[in-house]
Amino acid sequence: MEPKFLVLARWTVWANRCLYDACAGLAQEEYYKRRSSAFPSIHLTLNHLLATDRIWLGRLSGDGHSIPSLDYEVCPDFPSLRLARGKEDDRLTGVVQRLVEEGRPSAMLDYISMDGRPQTMRVDLVLSHLFLHHAHHRGQVHCLLSQTDVAPPSLDLTYFPREGT
Repeated sequence: MEPKFLVLARWTVWANRCLYDACAGLAQEEYYKRRSSAFPSIHLTLNHLLATDRIWLGRLSGDGHSIPSLDYEVCPDFPSLRLARGKEDDRLTGVVQRLVEEGRPSAMLDYISMDGRPQTMRVDLVLSHLFLHHAHHRGQVHCLLSQTDVAPPSLDLTYFPREGT
């Protein structure tokens, strides 16, 4: 049986791909349109997920990050954001694979929060947060897509093809 965090990493990559495929069908006006949500557009919500992945994966890998804020716009347009998302998804699966192989999910992670305070959290809780955070904001993009002519994709884990898991 594949370890749960690896399954969740692969599900996240799959769900991101499905969501980006749907967003590719949007007119630019719809993609950037200001809407009522935690982040005021589909574009800015997707940027938030990329920014937070860079933050958390930088902490987990020990590589650090250069993201100045949680609402930082990493990429100004959809094509560059999609390309960056794919690279970050590769990084996500690699970091999670290493953590699992090294038996580190029960280890403690020391890091500095975005407000500059030292923090400590178990790696398994950080990973749980990372995947729940993704699902939360993908759900927001799903809702925002439902306000357009592009049908939002089914992203539930139950729809994820899980060969061998």
